[in-house]
Amino acid sequence: MADVVVGIDLGTGSARAVAIDADGAVLGTASTPYEGREHWAVGHADPEAWRAAVQSSLERLAVDVPEAAAPAALAVGGQSPAVVSSDGLDALTVLHAAADGASPHAAHQQLWDVLRPDHPDAVPLQAWDWILHALGAPLQQGRWPGSPDLEGFGPVTVTGTPAGVASGKWGVAEGTLLVPGGADAYMAFWSAGVDTPGRGLDPGGRTGGIGVAAPAAADDPTDYGLRSAVTGVDIVGGPTAAHGLAVEWWARMTSRTVEDLLDAAAAVPPGSGGVLALPYFEGERAPRWNRNLRAELSGMDSATDSAQVMRALLEGCAYGLRHIVDALAAEGTVLTEMMVAGSPARSPLWCQIKADVLGVPVEVPAFPDLAALGAAFAAGAAVGWWPAPCVGKSGDWPLGERTVVEPHPNPVYDEGYARWVELGDAQVDRTARWSAEEHA
Repeated sequence: MADVVVGIDLGTGSARAVAIDADGAVLGTASTPYEGREHWAVGHADPEAWRAAVQSSLERLAVDVPEAAAPAALAVGGQSPAVVSSDGLDALTVLHAAADGASPHAAHQQLWDVLRPDHPDAVPLQAWDWILHALGAPLQQGRWPGSPDLEGFGPVTVTGTPAGVASGKWGVAEGTLLVPGGADAYMAFWSAGVDTPGRGLDPGGRTGGIGVAAPAAADDPTDYGLRSAVTGVDIVGGPTAAHGLAVEWWARMTSRTVEDLLDAAAAVPPGSGGVLALPYFEGERAPRWNRNLRAELSGMDSATDSAQVMRALLEGCAYGLRHIVDALAAEGTVLTEMMVAGSPARSPLWCQIKADVLGVPVEVPAFPDLAALGAAFAAGAAVGWWPAPCVGKSGDWPLGERTVVEPHPNPVYDEGYARWVELGDAQVDRTARWSAEEHA
């Protein structure tokens, strides 16, 4: 058996692949953006672009890590809810209106209701299941333990258990064990070790959000809750609609790079000169759950510059996390420490802002692509390197190196957060009033 496994994260903007060994050490990684993504209709995706990006990432990974061409196992996780017709001709994601306000379970069914009429001979698949099926696995639904089954999506295969073997396509050696991962956030929670009450994670990416570990409830979690990888601990919280997407938008508007804007924003004092940003570019999910909301910039004058707006976007996203954390605290779940992941974790400024706004230490992993790493954990579990999720205990899985960003409380952020919530409340009221008048 090879001493390498491979994990793939089918993200919203790119496909990422990582190779690790039995100690959890990252041996190599590769990422490929989806060709033509900028032309996709909102809520739609091109499965062929997914396939091409996965193949490219695997081929590039194998150049740096030759053993990755014939790994002991290969697992795939990714964006969710997302539904693909088994013929590979169309896919819908959580940004589609059919998923509006629905739980992940209900969103899968509602997205398929939209796709089904145009694909009468196809069956629905989750995004990662479609990739695994294309590689040679039978039709099935890879589900995290405790997640409800999806009607019509095929028989269930639990995350971290074998689903089939590769047929030899896309440069993956014939006979390679194929393994389902799960939703990208679930994979990131696993590899981040979010399995001790009070510990949380912002999985990053173009969206964002936060999940916090809490003592397990008697019943299976609903909506955006899930069982942690450790028995007796749940993860509760929710996703946001736009974090990385917000800074990408500002880079596009200013014709500057994200890195250049981050450097400029670092010179702006906390509070962004009074500028506030609601990052509701695709509506908002937790805790407002209102797709009709839209992004706002408030507090600008003729002297406001691009660096202030950039910092306001970073602070606004951090305020969005605090909004979820406050809602969790009201229900008895208190955040005591948080890990960050994805591309946002590569910004020291953004990590410090999150620590300061939330008032907790923020851990920054040396390898921030935790969703891909969690998929690799699933592959390792399938070959017996460590327990599958919900079977082991804390410490059973390898956790990589990380640095800690300590919080520096600042009353400017407390004042800014209070204004930010008021600004959002006013938009909610205004949007509801306009809707009522439109339908009167």
